[in-house]
Amino acid sequence: MVEHGRRDRASGPVRYSAPGGLSSLVTDLATGLAVACGHEVRRVGPGPSVDGGPADAVVLAMPDPQAARLLDPASPTAAQVAGREWTPVVAVAAGWAGREWAPFPAAFVNDHPVLTIVADDGDRRGDGAPVLVAHTTAALARKHAADPAGAVAPVLAALRDLLGVTAAPAWTVAHLWPAASPAQPRDRPFHLGADGVALAGDGWGSPRIETAWRSGTLLARALTRSGPEQLPS
Repeated sequence: MVEHGRRDRASGPVRYSAPGGLSSLVTDLATGLAVACGHEVRRVGPGPSVDGGPADAVVLAMPDPQAARLLDPASPTAAQVAGREWTPVVAVAAGWAGREWAPFPAAFVNDHPVLTIVADDGDRRGDGAPVLVAHTTAALARKHAADPAGAVAPVLAALRDLLGVTAAPAWTVAHLWPAASPAQPRDRPFHLGADGVALAGDGWGSPRIETAWRSGTLLARALTRSGPEQLPS
């Protein structure tokens, strides 16, 4: 974890970045735990159960449409993810041979027809790489849902206008997130159902990284306090 700035009047609030990527935070927190990977989960049911086998607790930390595909309709938690509207985003990453902009963590772009946020990925990682990551508006994402690469040209044009980036990037990558954020935020930080199935993530509050972290942390505390034998049944 890299700290940017100090908490004082001159520099504002402390900002942090993860040079190894956000997954490195999970890897660090899981140190000393027995973690099993590589199991494809097909169905989560009341009890709770995973693919017909019993579990102490099940946490689905993902957008509602993904959770809905896994949840057995017989699970009361299934009602928590039914019928909520989610908005899409195309995330465009682009890398240049050199920088044409001053370092910045990230910036929201208000009322823009193409972009909602631009992040300086080299500043975020702490390595100074000349890489920008931009998120499109939902309208542009829907327009290019079948071909996310089609969003690259309007995004690069917007970056030229906003940041003065004139050179062509050495590479670009476009990825569609069909369920990037809920259209309406929830007023609870997580769900822990009577069926033993829990829901968490950045859909539980305003859609931001801090929300995801807070949601998972508060849910983990709730599970730890109760213990498997005291979970709702």
